[in-house]
This record gives sequence, structure tokens and C-alpha cells, in this order.
Amino acid sequence: MMRFVLTAGLAASMITAAVAQPAPKPQMGDSMPMKMMMPEASDSASTKEYKASMMRMMQAMPSKFTGDADVDFMMQMKAHHQGAIDMAKVALANGKDPTVKRLATEIVSAQEKEIKTIDEWLKTKGK
Repeated sequence: MMRFVLTAGLAASMITAAVAQPAPKPQMGDSMPMKMMMPEASDSASTKEYKASMMRMMQAMPSKFTGDADVDFMMQMKAHHQGAIDMAKVALANGKDPTVKRLATEIVSAQEKEIKTIDEWLKTKGK
């Protein structure tokens, strides 16, 4: 009986320790989304441009957070907005649909204004 209690206690503590471990962080270089962004020979010119803009956006994202929710938001959004501008420019250069081109034009205009606001705000914070 004592052996059973000890074995059960050991098993319970091992399970608790395993559950308490943090989940491993995914490695960006090995993840599926990063692989999807790698250009392939069969990609159209616009697909290659979209993939390149997504890679630039991911590389521009700050890798460390400051702990200040406002600063972190502004820094992440700047890279995100630039990615939207780059993708909109691909649509403008390669697309044919007037609705898509109109939206892409509006995105470029709006996001450039927002990046200017972000830059001004970050400058006031010494970032």
C-alpha cells in the first residue's frame, strides 16, 4: 500500500510539474507563416511583391516590448501600417479592379497620415 501511495504521489507531482511548464515559443524561422512568405519560382510578380512586403513588415516589428503599452502599441502599429502601405502599392501597380485600386489609394493616404502621427508621438516620448 505504501508503495502505491508513493508511486501515485510521484506521478501526481510529475504531472503537476509538466503542466506548470510554459509552452515553448514557436520559432518564427521554422513556422508555417514564414515559409508561406518565401518567394517561389511559380509565384506571380505580384505574389512575390506581396510576400516581400510581408517579410519587410515582420522584420520591422520590434522584437522586444518595452512594457509600456502605449509605446509598444505605437511601435508595432508603425510597422503594421507600413506593411499595409507596401501591400496597397502592390495592388495599385498590379491590380485591375477599380474598387480595389480606390481602396488601396485610400489605405496609402490614411496609413501615411497615421505613421506621421505615430512618429510625432514617439518623438515626444524620446523613442
